[in-house]
Amino acid sequence: MIYPARAAILAASLGAPAALLLAVIAPTRWQLALFWPLAVLLLVAADALLGAARARLALDWPSTLPIGVATDAWLTLRLQGGLARRAELALGVSGAPDFPEDNRVRVALDGGAVRVALPVVPRRRGLLIAERLWARWTGPLGLAWHQRVVKPGATARVLPDLGGVRTQAAQIFQRHAFQGLLAQIDRGDGQEFDTLVDFHPGMDRRRIDWKHSARHVKLHAKEYRAERNSQILFVVDCGRQMSEPVAGLPRIDRAVQASLLTAWVALKLGDRVAIEAFDARPRLASGFVSGAGAFAELQHVAAEIDYSAAESNYTFALTALAKRLTRRSMIVLFTEFTDPAAADFLVRAVARLAEAHLLLVVVLREEELESIAARAPETAEDVTRAVTAGALLRDRQLVITRLQRLGVRVIESEHDRVGERLVAGYADLKRRNLL
Repeated sequence: MIYPARAAILAASLGAPAALLLAVIAPTRWQLALFWPLAVLLLVAADALLGAARARLALDWPSTLPIGVATDAWLTLRLQGGLARRAELALGVSGAPDFPEDNRVRVALDGGAVRVALPVVPRRRGLLIAERLWARWTGPLGLAWHQRVVKPGATARVLPDLGGVRTQAAQIFQRHAFQGLLAQIDRGDGQEFDTLVDFHPGMDRRRIDWKHSARHVKLHAKEYRAERNSQILFVVDCGRQMSEPVAGLPRIDRAVQASLLTAWVALKLGDRVAIEAFDARPRLASGFVSGAGAFAELQHVAAEIDYSAAESNYTFALTALAKRLTRRSMIVLFTEFTDPAAADFLVRAVARLAEAHLLLVVVLREEELESIAARAPETAEDVTRAVTAGALLRDRQLVITRLQRLGVRVIESEHDRVGERLVAGYADLKRRNLL
């Protein structure tokens, strides 16, 4: 495809005032004005001939992409023949990822070949398809574009950001001196017998094992450790409200990353972990797994959690969940409640589940509502917004209070700290033998 460049259109448009001026000054010589568009046309044709070349386009497209992380897609253009001066490349991808500026990369041609990187930032999990790859270049005069379009058909699967999970886990381990915390959790005030140690002054005398002490003629005390093999179940609400974005990422993906981060720590500490999701009905379940090697299985299950526009049915999902669980478990529920009616169903469903299990509800702070309620109003509309935001925050706090009275632990966290807050809450519960 060949078409004129902006410079050619501007040059042709300048001929109109020149022709008008000539018609005023010398009406009998108006025919001379025809030479201007003819000259522009000849220059465009010459530039098109000089820039004519055989183009080869290639795309280096990764097979997997982490959500919310910029990954380079490499675009390659090779021209054979012609005197091309500059080129532009663009990529069309389904799934609406974030591109810099207008998704065009402008480059100067050197030797007829160029390779450039275009950062791609996926904002939703799923499948990204590179549908079209455009390239266009001009001749030495910059008056005519040559364009080539190819359909790569390359696909990339958008997965949870495991690199971010592992990095954040390492930072948490380092920040809290987790080597000491592991020892504290592993050996402490648990109820599972670990070993016999020599009794020292200051130790609890109730831990003295009198039979072994009499046999060895030396005082020995029992040392316990926190129970292993506890069941940790992460339940992700993937309904309509959880599909709304917070700081560029849907709430579901914030929940998935926090659950994977905590699951990695729980597997390291010897607990069994499972991930489930629901909206109007239960959608998927991983089953309980154990051991650090099972983390990959949890990753694949978490990647299958889809976005939904349906309303969440807490009664159906949590009742079905309670029927499947055969022993006491720690249930971490990621959800969001703004509708008072839906929140009432949540409280009722949680009340039955909390009778037999340890329940922890994780919600993201409504920072936008808090800023609206705290902002000094300047107009009548600002007053209305502040009053509405304050009412929504009060209803939200009422639901949280009702949950806490049922014995449910609630974590209300900023979007960028939810994983860290959840890991800290899990470690605290495990250290206190409440799992």
